[in-house]
Amino acid sequence: MSVLEFRRNQILLNLARSIFEEQNNLQCLVTRIMTEARDLLKCERCAVFLLNTDCSEASHLEKILERPGRLAPERKPLCRRESNNVDVDDIFQQGAHTGIHFSTLFELRAGAAEAEARGPDGGAAQSGRSSPLADIARYVAATGQILNIGDVSAWMKTDLRQEEDGFMARSILCMPIVNGQKTVIGVAQLINKANGSPFTDCDVSIFEAFAIFCGLGIHNTQMYENACKLMAKQKVALECLSYHATASAEDTSKLQLDTIPSAETYNLYSFKFIDFDLSDEDTCRATIRMFLQCNLVKQFHIPYDVLCRWVLSVKKNYRPVKYHNWRHALNVAQTMFAMLKTGKMERFMTDLEILGLLVACLCHDLDHRGTNNAFQTKTESPLAILYTTSTMEHHHFDQCVMILNSEGNNIFQSLSTEDYRYVMKTVENAIISTDLAMYFKKKSSFMELVEDGEFDWQSEGKKELLCGMMMTACDVSAIAKPWEVQHKVAKLVADEFFDQGDLEKLQLNQQPVAMMDRERKDELPQMQVGFIDVICLPLYKVLSETFPWIKPLYDGCLENKQHWQDLAEKVEMGLTWIDHDTIDKPVEEFSKGAEEDIEFTVTTLNCPEKKGGGGGGGGGGPDGGPAPPPSGLSRLVSLRRTRTLGRVMRDRLSSSLYSHGSASDSQSAAGAGGGAASGGAGAAAMAAAPAAEQAAPAAEPSPPPPPQPPPRTKPSKTRSKLCEIL
Repeated sequence: MSVLEFRRNQILLNLARSIFEEQNNLQCLVTRIMTEARDLLKCERCAVFLLNTDCSEASHLEKILERPGRLAPERKPLCRRESNNVDVDDIFQQGAHTGIHFSTLFELRAGAAEAEARGPDGGAAQSGRSSPLADIARYVAATGQILNIGDVSAWMKTDLRQEEDGFMARSILCMPIVNGQKTVIGVAQLINKANGSPFTDCDVSIFEAFAIFCGLGIHNTQMYENACKLMAKQKVALECLSYHATASAEDTSKLQLDTIPSAETYNLYSFKFIDFDLSDEDTCRATIRMFLQCNLVKQFHIPYDVLCRWVLSVKKNYRPVKYHNWRHALNVAQTMFAMLKTGKMERFMTDLEILGLLVACLCHDLDHRGTNNAFQTKTESPLAILYTTSTMEHHHFDQCVMILNSEGNNIFQSLSTEDYRYVMKTVENAIISTDLAMYFKKKSSFMELVEDGEFDWQSEGKKELLCGMMMTACDVSAIAKPWEVQHKVAKLVADEFFDQGDLEKLQLNQQPVAMMDRERKDELPQMQVGFIDVICLPLYKVLSETFPWIKPLYDGCLENKQHWQDLAEKVEMGLTWIDHDTIDKPVEEFSKGAEEDIEFTVTTLNCPEKKGGGGGGGGGGPDGGPAPPPSGLSRLVSLRRTRTLGRVMRDRLSSSLYSHGSASDSQSAAGAGGGAASGGAGAAAMAAAPAAEQAAPAAEPSPPPPPQPPPRTKPSKTRSKLCEIL
C-alpha cells in the first residue's frame, strides 16, 4: 500500500467519525470535510452548494412514516464528462432554466481554517447576474454527471474571475452530492490544483469518495436538525393538549366539595355492580370512593384536589365511542375493587400495587378510537408505525403518562423515586396485559403455576402474571354481569364492532371478520358462546379454583353462557332475530304502529278429550280408565293481534316463544286439566282472550262434525316453528 493510499484511508475513517461527531452543526461538518479534501488533493479552493429542496420537518416526517420495505430507485453510476465534449453555451443556458436553486454556499479558501457560508451567487446577485460557478453547479445537479474542466479560460474563451476578490479559476472539478436515498442534495467543487495542472482521474476517484461522505453527513445533519424541530413542536403540542385535556378548575372544585357516598351506596363491593343508573358526576364520586376505601389517599399522601382533578381529566380523555368509553373503565376498576375487597385478593398485593392496578384499570382504554389493533395495522396508521405490538395498549399507557405529567394531575407526586418507578412499571404491565394477545401468551404459564399448586405469588414474575390475569378478568367482566346488563353491553360491543367493519369495507375494500360484519349479526349469540368458552370460562374457572372468593364471576359467566346458548338455538330455529337497532330486544316483536294483522294458529294434535264437562282434576274416561280415542276433530285456536290486543296477552305470547318446556308443559297440562280445552298451551293462551272465543265443553258425547280444513294461507316460518314446539 502506497503512502497516498494509506493517508486516503485514514482521512476517510476520520470523515466517517465526523458524520456522527458534528451532526448538530452543518457548517462545522462541511468545513471539516472540505478541509480534508483540500489538503489531500492540493487545491486552492473548495466549495459546496446545497440545493433548496423540501427539507422541512413535515417532509421528513412523511419520509419516516413511509411504508417499511419501500425501495429507493436505483441510480446508475456517475458519468464523467470532460470539458472538450461539453458546450459552454449549453451549460449556461441550461443552468439558467433548470429550475434548480441553491440555498447555501460553503466556500473554503486556501489557508482558511473555517468555511464561509453565504448566498450561492455571492456578489453577482447584487448586479442581477448569476455566478458562472453557480451555473456550472446547476448543470451538474440537473444532469447528475461529474464535470472535469482542465482549462477554464480556453473552454470559456475568456477568463473566469470572481468579482468580490478577483480570484481566477484555471481548472474545475464539479461533482454531485447524493444522500442515502440516492437523491441529489448538493454539488461539490474543487478549483485550481496547486501545481497548476488539471485534475486527474485519480483525483476524481478520491473526490468521489469525499462527495459520498459529504452527502451522508449533510443528510444526517439535516435529519437531526429537523428531528429537533419536530421534538420542539411535539412539546408545544403536548403543552396545548395537556391544557385542553386537563379538567377545568370549576369542575375540580365542585367534585372536591361534593359529599362522597359510601361504597355500599354505589354497591361497589358487589360483582353485580351496575352503572346504568349513575350520572356522570356519580361515576366520578364512585371512583373517588374506591381510592378512599382502599386508604390510598392517606397512605401515599395524595392531595385531594389533585386526585379530583386527575379523575376528571381521565374521564375527559375518553372518547364518546359506544363501548370503550369512560363507563367501561369505571366498570373495570370497580371489578378490580371487588376482587381486592370481596374477593380478598388484596392480601396478595402491596398498597403500592393496589394503587397501580386501580390507576391502570381507569386508564387502560384512554383515547380509544373504537377500532382494534388489527385495524390500526391494516390501515398503516401512525399509531401502528409507532408501536408495532400491542398498538392501542401502548397508546393508552402513553396517554396515562401524559395526564400524570400535566400540571396538577400527578397523583404520584409524593412517592419516592423508587416507589414511583415501581408503580409506573406496574401500571404499564397491567395496561399492556389487557391486550388479549398478551393474555394468550401468558395463559399457559399461569395455568402451569396453578396446576402445580402454587400459593406464593410474591416473586416479581409470578406477581406480574397474577396481575395480568386479574386485568383480563376485569376487562371482560361484563360477561359475568346479570343477564339484562350483559345483553345490553353485548349490543354496545356489537355496535362498535359493526362500525369498524363498515370502515374496513369503506376504506380498505375488505370483507370484515364475522363478529364485525353487520350482515352476519344473527350469529352474535353463537359468537358470544365461543368467546365465553375460549377466553372467559377457562380464566374464571382457574381463578375461582385458586381464589374461591371470586367464584361469583365464574357463576355469572356460566349462567350467561346458558342464556346465549338458548338464544343461539332460537336464532337457528328462526324464532328470534337480531337487528342492529333492536339487538337489545331479541324476541320477535311486532312494531306498535303495524297496520296489518298477523295470525298465529296453534293446532293441538292427538290430544284426548275428556267425557263430560267441568274443569276437574284427573284425566281419563268416566270410569277412571284410559281416555277414549281422540276424535278426528282437532281444535284450532286462532289468535289475531290487532291494536286492541292487550299488553298482557302480548307478553304471554312472547314468553311462550322463549319457553324451553313448551311441548312438555302443553302435554302435562292436557293430561291434568279436565276437558276445559283440547291442550294446556291452548288453554293458557286463551286464558286472557275474550270469552266468546272459548269453546264450551260438551255435556254428552256426540258424534263429531266433519273436520273442517284450516284456511289455505301460506304458513309463516314462525307459525311452523311454534307448531313444532307445541
